[in-house]
Amino acid sequence: MDKLFYKDALNYHSQGRPGKLEVIPTKPYSTQRDLSLAYSPGVADPCLAINKTPEDVYKYTGKGNLVAVISNGTAVLGLGDIGPEAGKPVMEGKGLLFKVFADIDVFDIEVNEKDPKKFIEVVKAIAPTFGGINLEDIKAPECFEIEEELKRQLPIPIMHDDQHGTAIITSAGLLNALEINGKKIENLKIVVNGAGAAAVSCTKLYIKLGAKPENILMFDSKGVLNKKRTDLNSTKLQFAHDTPDISLEDALKGADMFLGLSVAGVIKKHMLLAMAENPIVFALANPIPEIAYNDAMSTRDDIIMATGRSDFPNQINNVLGFPYIFRGALDVRAREINDEMKLAASIALAQLAKEPVPEEVNIAFNVNNLRFGREYIIPKPTDPRLIERVAPAVAKAAMDSGVARNPIKNMDNYVEELRKRLKTSNPLLRQIKTRAKHNPKRVVLADAENYKMLKAAEIVLNEGLAEPILMGNAAKIKTIIQENELELHGVEIIDPRSNEQNGKRKQFAEALFQRRQRKGMTFTAARSLLMHRNYFGAMMLSTGYADAMVSGLTRNYPDSVRPVLQVIDKAEGNRIASGMYIVNTKKGPVFFADCTLNIDPSWEQLVEITLQTCQSVREFKLVPRVALVSYSSFGSAEGKVPEKQRKAVEYLHKNYPDMIVDGEIQANAALNPELLNESFSFSKLMGGPANVLIFPNLESSNIAYKLMQELGGFEVIGPVLNGMKESVQILQMGSSVNEIVNMITIAVIDAQNKSEAHHNSK
Repeated sequence: MDKLFYKDALNYHSQGRPGKLEVIPTKPYSTQRDLSLAYSPGVADPCLAINKTPEDVYKYTGKGNLVAVISNGTAVLGLGDIGPEAGKPVMEGKGLLFKVFADIDVFDIEVNEKDPKKFIEVVKAIAPTFGGINLEDIKAPECFEIEEELKRQLPIPIMHDDQHGTAIITSAGLLNALEINGKKIENLKIVVNGAGAAAVSCTKLYIKLGAKPENILMFDSKGVLNKKRTDLNSTKLQFAHDTPDISLEDALKGADMFLGLSVAGVIKKHMLLAMAENPIVFALANPIPEIAYNDAMSTRDDIIMATGRSDFPNQINNVLGFPYIFRGALDVRAREINDEMKLAASIALAQLAKEPVPEEVNIAFNVNNLRFGREYIIPKPTDPRLIERVAPAVAKAAMDSGVARNPIKNMDNYVEELRKRLKTSNPLLRQIKTRAKHNPKRVVLADAENYKMLKAAEIVLNEGLAEPILMGNAAKIKTIIQENELELHGVEIIDPRSNEQNGKRKQFAEALFQRRQRKGMTFTAARSLLMHRNYFGAMMLSTGYADAMVSGLTRNYPDSVRPVLQVIDKAEGNRIASGMYIVNTKKGPVFFADCTLNIDPSWEQLVEITLQTCQSVREFKLVPRVALVSYSSFGSAEGKVPEKQRKAVEYLHKNYPDMIVDGEIQANAALNPELLNESFSFSKLMGGPANVLIFPNLESSNIAYKLMQELGGFEVIGPVLNGMKESVQILQMGSSVNEIVNMITIAVIDAQNKSEAHHNSK
C-alpha cells in the first residue's frame, strides 16, 4: 500500500503539467484591443482609480478573492522541518482545496526564512496583493508570534490553519458530544495530550466555549505541564497548574474528555476504562490514532469518539472549516478572523450535523439515513450545504463584531450566490467513487494485456473501488505487472484460451449456442467465439461469474460492443440500448445521448433513449432536465430532424407529464435560462438549464461531445452504456488510465443499482 501510494503520489504531481495549480485569464484576450485594455494603455485607468480610492482595488482586481497560502516549511504535515521547497506540494494542495470547496483563488508562497521577525516583514511586504492570508505548516512556538503580529499589523483576514482549523472542527464536535451525553462544558475534566499549535488553539477555544482552565491538564512529550517545570515557553505556561508530576494514565482516571494531538498508541484499553461515564475521545494522531477506533469501541460502548481518519465515523477534517471561513471573511472584506468568527463556524457546523442529511451524502457513505448521534457529530466533507451554512455564519459574525468593511445587505441572496459558486466544483466523481467503495463489485477487465488497463486495475483495487478480474494471456499480464512493479498480488487472471478454462468455455459455448442458434450461429462457431475475451467476459457476466465488465481499450467501439449485444439481454422493457457521455462542466454535469449506438433513431427510439438516459441520471441522484435538441426551436424550421424530436416530446408530455422535458429546441436556448425566458417562457424547461441533451442522430451527438472535450477542455466520462440487463461498459479506444478508472467506477455503480433493482423486484 505504502509503495503504491509512493509511486502514484509522485506520478500525480509530476505527470502532464507539473504541480496542481495554474493561472487562467478571466477576461477576453484574443484581439489587440483586448490586450490594450488588459495592459497598456487601458490598465492606467483602473490604476488611477485605485490610487484615488484605495478600496477600489477590490473593484478592479482579483484581490478580494485571492488568498496567499504561506509557509516556511518548518512543520510540514508530520514530516517536520523539511524546508520551503519540499513543502510546496502541500501548499499547492491547500490551494486546490480552497478552489474546489469555496471557489477561492490561491497563490502559494514558500518563504526561505525561519526568523519570525524577518518572516513577518516578508509577509507584511507582499500583503497588498491578497484579500487574505492562510499561514501554513509553521512550527510552534514561532507560529503564535507570527500570526499575532501579522494580525496586529495587517487589515486583512489572517489565520494559521494548523492552529485554528482543528480547534474549530473539534469545538463543533465537542458541542454536539455534550448534547448527547448531557454534560456541561464548565464541569468537564479535560486531558490534552500534545502541546503544539493545534492543541493550544483547541484548548483556548474550548475555554471560550466555557471550559474551566483549572479543569484542563495538558501534556507534552516530557509530561504534564506544571509550574515546577523550568523548560516551558510562554505559550505552554498558560496551561501549567500547581499539579504534581502525574502520568497520562493517572490523569485519565475520571476524565470526561481526552484530546489527542500527539502520537499513535499512547492510550491503552485499561486507560480508557478508567475514564468517566460517556467519555469524549478525540484521538487525532494521523494516520494512526492514539488508540485505534475499533479497540476503543470494543472496550466500552458509551464512548463518543472522533479521529482524523475518513474510514471511521466523526472525521476531524480541516476542510470543513478553512475554505468556508475565508469565503465568509473575504465576502464582507473582514479586517481579521476573530474568535467570534471561529465560534460562529463551530456552531454552524454543530447545527448542520443535527439536521437531516441530504440523500446524496447518505448515498456517498452507503447508509440509509445518517443521523445525529454518537457516530455522527460532525458533518461529512462532501455535504453540499457546508458553503451555504458556514460562510454566512462567519460573515454575519464579522458584521456583528464590527470587523466587516463590506456588510452583506441581503443574506438570502448571498446564500444563493454561494450555491452557484459551489458548482465550480463538480462533486459527481467524488460521490460515485465513495458509493463504489462501500460495495465494490467483481469487474472483468477484458483488455488486461495492456499497461493502462493494469494500472487502472491497481488503482481501483488499492482504493477499494472494485475487485478486478484480469482477462488475457496470463504470461503477458504477469510480465507487464512485474516490469512495472504493479501491486496486483492475488488478483484473479483468466485466460479464455488456456486449457484450465476448457470447462467454462464448453459451458459458455452451450449457453451462447442456445441463445444464438436461430440467428445463424452454430455450436462450433460459439466454441470458437469463446476463445475471444469479449465473448468470454460477456458470458462470465451473463452467467453470474462476475458483476460487471469493462472492455474496448484496444478495439474500436463497434467490434467491442457487438459481442456484448449478442450475449447480454436488454433490460426489461427495453428494445434498444443507447450510449451516454457525461460532460463535467463548471456549472455541473451535462449528459449527452445517444452518442454511440443508434445512427438515426426514430422518434419512438428517441423516447426510449430519453427514458434510459433519465434513469441513469436519477441513479446519480440528480433530477433530469431534458432537452431534445435540434437546429429548430419549437417549429421555427421544418425538416425530418425537428419533426421527430417534436413527436418524441409530444409522446413524453402525454405519457410522462411529471418529467421536465421539452423540444425541439436549439442547444443554446436549452442551456441558457435567460434566453429561454426571453423567447420561450412557455417551455417546461423554465427554471434552470437543461442537464440532459438528447440528440437527433449519432452524427450530431458524437461531434458535439468531442467538441466539448477538445475545445471546451471539459472532462468527459463515457460512453456509458444504458438499457442493458447487466453492467457492461465499453471504453473509447485508447482511453487514459483516469478514464478507465472512471468507467470501472461507473460499472460498479451500475452493477450496484441493477443488483438492488433485482432484489427489490423479488
